[in-house]
Amino acid sequence: MFDPDELPYKRSGGMMYMRFSRREIREIAISVVVLTLAFAIVFSQWFQALADGTLDNFVAWLAVSALLVVTGFVLHELGHKFAAQAFGAWAEYRMYPRGLILALVVALLGFIFAAPGAVYIQGMIGKRQNGIISIAGPAVNLLVGSLCLVLASVAGEGIGAFILLMLARVNLILALFNLIPFPPLDGSKVLAWNPIIYALAAGAGLFLFIGSL
Repeated sequence: MFDPDELPYKRSGGMMYMRFSRREIREIAISVVVLTLAFAIVFSQWFQALADGTLDNFVAWLAVSALLVVTGFVLHELGHKFAAQAFGAWAEYRMYPRGLILALVVALLGFIFAAPGAVYIQGMIGKRQNGIISIAGPAVNLLVGSLCLVLASVAGEGIGAFILLMLARVNLILALFNLIPFPPLDGSKVLAWNPIIYALAAGAGLFLFIGSL
């Protein structure tokens, strides 16, 4: 899993700067494409679109689904990655091929369930650092969800407000799901590190999600 030639950072003159390896970029891109297809299939009711002889609905949902995946999934994983790199650890995203295939199969049945991959970390990471790295992903989702809720309230009625509300709900659901306190989900590591921060994050996510309904 660890490849010394794919370090996420290099040192130059005592300074450290981060980067993505080619493999990581490729696997993030594949995950985004598959998840976007899965979301679009479910949201557009793929089989109904085929029966009607048009895919216009599906194409429109592809754009919306891509936005959902980028703001919900990609930013979540980057939150973990950048937090780990801030502690000087090796951190890169790796996709789960079987999880991505499962996402497409389940989507064809009309449901969304995915285990696309995760950020793998190697380095001198203690309990505190692990907790901070773990909360970083859900925290990004909470931030994006909050921002989208505010923008949706400003937008009022219309398709723009509808999409913003969808973005908010997807991000908040992802935050709450990942905060479930059972391994290997983020919540178990956050709770082990700091129960107060865990309670605040979970409480904020639940409050915001209820407010989005």
